[in-house]
Amino acid sequence: MNLTYACPYCEQSVRVEVPPDAEEFDCPACGHANQFPARLFDDGRLCRCAVCPSTDLFMRKDFPQRLGVAIVTIGFVLSSITWGMGYPLSTYAILFATALIDVILYIVMPNVLMCYRCGAQYRGLDTSEDNSYETFQLETHERYRQQKIRLAEHQATVPKLPTDA
Repeated sequence: MNLTYACPYCEQSVRVEVPPDAEEFDCPACGHANQFPARLFDDGRLCRCAVCPSTDLFMRKDFPQRLGVAIVTIGFVLSSITWGMGYPLSTYAILFATALIDVILYIVMPNVLMCYRCGAQYRGLDTSEDNSYETFQLETHERYRQQKIRLAEHQATVPKLPTDA
C-alpha cells in the first residue's frame, strides 16, 4: 500500500510505501512512528484511516483535477473560437475530441482511496467492484470542512498559557 499524508507531527506532506504486514509506519521527514489503529482492515478492505481516527473514506480517480479542468477549458475556448469563425464542423470535432480524451482518461486512470478528514491518499489497494468504496459525498465533505472551521475558531478564542522560561 502506498500512503500519501500530511504528518500530524511535522506537518510535512510525505509518501511512504507500507508493507501489508506492517504494524507501524515512519514519517520520512521527522521519523515519528505512527501505529496502525486496531481493525484497519476488515476482510481485506480498508475500513478506517491509518493517520487519523476517521472511518469516512471515499474513492476517486487518481488524476490531477486542475489538468482535467484545463483540458475542458481549452476545448471550450477552441470550440468557441471555431464557432465564432463560422466552422461548425470544426467546433463539433473539438468538442468530440475533448469528450473522447475525458473518457479515455477515465478508463485508463487508476482509483485512489481518500480520507475526508485528513486527506490521506491510499494507492495500491483493491478498489474493484468486490471491495466497493463510496464515491465522494458532498454532505460528508461539508461536515468535516465545517468541523475544521469551528475547531480553528475555537482555538483562536482560547487564551494561550504562558510558558515558564
